[in-house]
Amino acid sequence: MAGAVGLITARGGSKGVPHKNIKELAGKPLIAWTIEAALASQELDRVVVSTDDKEIASIARQYGAEVPFLRPLRLALDDSSHADVVLHAIDWLEEHDQFVAEYVVMLQPTSPFRIAADIDGALDFARQKNAKSVIGMMHAPSHPICLRGMTEDGLLVELTEQRDESQLRRQLLEDVYAFNGAVYVVQTEAFRESKTFRPEGETYGYLMPTERSWEIDTEWEFLVASLLMKNQLQVAPRSKAA
Repeated sequence: MAGAVGLITARGGSKGVPHKNIKELAGKPLIAWTIEAALASQELDRVVVSTDDKEIASIARQYGAEVPFLRPLRLALDDSSHADVVLHAIDWLEEHDQFVAEYVVMLQPTSPFRIAADIDGALDFARQKNAKSVIGMMHAPSHPICLRGMTEDGLLVELTEQRDESQLRRQLLEDVYAFNGAVYVVQTEAFRESKTFRPEGETYGYLMPTERSWEIDTEWEFLVASLLMKNQLQVAPRSKAA
């Protein structure tokens, strides 16, 4: 069994931001930032892009990633699951390349601030713990005690049994964390069995800095990410070995 494969998932369709995965972000197609981080990783044995789109495939190859197949249309729909996309990729690599990775590291192009050290850190942590799954996390922007639901006419609804947040000192609230979407590390065999990135009771979190946890789903987030990346490059140019 081989080491680890970095699997970058990038379908052609995108409702939030059209052609999002290849839209230019600070001088490069969005997907390029993830490809370069993956190629700079010391722990990944291969960097593979799973896409249904020929243009994305061409750009991915230009930046050094492997695109050994085009994803079937059934796996490129709005309701297609990431689990099925990963299973298709690992099955293809095993059948056609006789490549069976111990770990699959799913990397989404929508997290361009993730660097090689984040990928290596999460994968190394998974190996240390012999974890079935390790997921990138960040400090949650809001504590659950501050969250509410809201009806159509604007009435606030309690989500859980909560104390009045005005009576609590923020410093005394326990730390809470949110998925950041940047890194998903899963043992291949465990994933085949469970078909989930979060097997119950067997998933570890890998804490990443907030500034490297920005995820793009909307035009506004893309705009902010562009400004942040340009500023970051001016302050400290990002090397491929970062």
